[in-house]
Amino acid sequence: MKILSKKYLVPVVASVLLAACSQSDNKASNATVTAQDLQHHNWNLVKIDGEAIQLKNKEQAPRLEIGEKMMANGNAGCNNFFGQGELEKGKFRIEKMGMTMKMCLDANMDVEQAMSQTLSDWSDITVTKQGLELKGAAHTLTFELKDWVN
Repeated sequence: MKILSKKYLVPVVASVLLAACSQSDNKASNATVTAQDLQHHNWNLVKIDGEAIQLKNKEQAPRLEIGEKMMANGNAGCNNFFGQGELEKGKFRIEKMGMTMKMCLDANMDVEQAMSQTLSDWSDITVTKQGLELKGAAHTLTFELKDWVN
């Protein structure tokens, strides 16, 4: 068996290292997201399907909080929600999600429906230092890390 000469080995090793560095992008791949990555965080929804959400006057951004033992809650645009967060094979959902039932304006209802559908169904999850992305069958939700949940 022939061993590669040094002049071939260095470019091969360098290209492998460069490829690995270029793919990291501060993201935890969806297969490696753990409960510890999610617990005790609060995220504000900033985009649905790549489009920035529009807040009027004193409206607060829809949010997702995940606390101890993956208990999830937040606001979907108009109504509050709660349930048990679950992770499985790089996917996230809120099992048996419950919600308040207030009447909502049309624009808020669109946000609410996209958020509640994506959160209650299994969605691919990606976590970065700055935020969280959930990619469901119908919508992609992009969240920005707001702060720690106490």
